[in-house]
Amino acid sequence: MTRPSIAIEAERFFHARLSAREDPESAKSQQEYMKTTLRFHGVDAKTLRAAARDFVQAHGKTLDRAALRTIAQHLFATEWFDLRSAAIVVLDRRRKQLGPDDLDWLIELVRIAGCWAHVDYLATKVIGSIIGDPPRDASTIRRWARDPDLWVRRTALLCQHDQLSRGGGDFELWREIAVPMLAEKVFWIRKALGWVLRAVSRKRPELTASFLRAHGDQCSGLTRREASKYVPTVLLEG
Repeated sequence: MTRPSIAIEAERFFHARLSAREDPESAKSQQEYMKTTLRFHGVDAKTLRAAARDFVQAHGKTLDRAALRTIAQHLFATEWFDLRSAAIVVLDRRRKQLGPDDLDWLIELVRIAGCWAHVDYLATKVIGSIIGDPPRDASTIRRWARDPDLWVRRTALLCQHDQLSRGGGDFELWREIAVPMLAEKVFWIRKALGWVLRAVSRKRPELTASFLRAHGDQCSGLTRREASKYVPTVLLEG
């Protein structure tokens, strides 16, 4: 099977599976919620995950790194939100096949995505898995943190989310890239800052507390509310 044909097969497979479960009313409400012009089938996440699972199982070893890239880029070039979602689920299911050499094209998917649902999934699961624990290449994360694209900057903040939430990751690296972003007025950056600090606080509240004591005056109200949700008041007072 040639690379273009597996991408076309993936498009046909997912479109057929999702069209069979299409719900026009849900499609309309999902499109309004996501504030996008992309089209929706109106299916739920469970349906998407099941379709991706079946596609991956059916193709086995043919889904190598090159095939994964071809499929993802092809589905992201369509006008369907759900097909882009399916591409990310496929990448997530086969993320162990991806490595540092794949980060450049994955970050291009982030630029194309331009919405929190796809960016966050790519950042925390697919890209985050490649980044490693601790991060293999801090310079790449630093470069993303300075990117003009807000979604790439959000990815820089979120790519260690899962590692940090488990008590791992490199919090000092995260602090380094986060502090310059505290002045940003973009909701998606402010939310990501608070989201990660909240995740850190579940296992290491003293780290989040120290960050807020040092930089709390620079944080937006949104960031501070999110960050301090699980931090004991006594730690915030120092």
